[in-house]
Amino acid sequence: MKNIEKYKKDLESLISDGDRLHCYIHLECYPEKYQSEIEKLTKEKTDLTKKTLPSFKDKYQSWYSESLALIKLLLPDRFDDFVRLYAKPKVRKEITAENYVVEDYLQGLSITRGWQKEKVVDPEAAIPRYQQQLNILKSVKKRFESSLFDIKNVLQADLFDSELEAAEEINKKGFTRGAGAMAGVVLERHLSQICESHNINISKKKPTINDFNQALKDSKVIEMHDWRFIQHLGDLRNLCDHDKKKEPTIEQVAELIAGVDKVLKTVF
Repeated sequence: MKNIEKYKKDLESLISDGDRLHCYIHLECYPEKYQSEIEKLTKEKTDLTKKTLPSFKDKYQSWYSESLALIKLLLPDRFDDFVRLYAKPKVRKEITAENYVVEDYLQGLSITRGWQKEKVVDPEAAIPRYQQQLNILKSVKKRFESSLFDIKNVLQADLFDSELEAAEEINKKGFTRGAGAMAGVVLERHLSQICESHNINISKKKPTINDFNQALKDSKVIEMHDWRFIQHLGDLRNLCDHDKKKEPTIEQVAELIAGVDKVLKTVF
């Protein structure tokens, strides 16, 4: 259960940081009426100031990256929504309050019209976009608390970690084939789990690492560099399982175990 507790702790920290960034962006956009705006936001009086709050432009990117990784893992159906609220659309004929995004705010973008500099849109248009991002992140917490939340993937991650640790130990003792086979099974199960999460059907009755890897690439779940890396791990696993003429080295199996561990933490 250690992964569940870690995710909960990370999530609580991100939400807390997110609330403070929310206060800062209000302070920056509404300096004259900040106190009333923040009291509406927090539903209580506050003495938060620029000196006690994290700078939005300095801290947002790290908050965004960490939140994105957590949402991709625990709430993948909202991943694209979260990104769209931050990133400029590829095609945008004009910038309006409706399509202004957080990235525009970070660049200090304001749009005016005519010689009188009539305001069309200014940075405060980013506030509702960021608020939606924060609400998406908070909905991850609700999912944790919901009895409908399927914790199978998180529990399996704990199991995979334990199996890799065991493989590492027996590899150090010289049981290279057994250790490599264990790591290979972990990789195969993880890839199978990813395919299931993304509703990718594999027609083959007994799919292999390469079958899962190819299906994930074809479905654009993984990039070419990930595909090549997993293919290499598959070759190392085959050396342990199938090639009886050549004995795998401790170094090769250690590379396989480390590679599988990397895939578990970066590919989902």
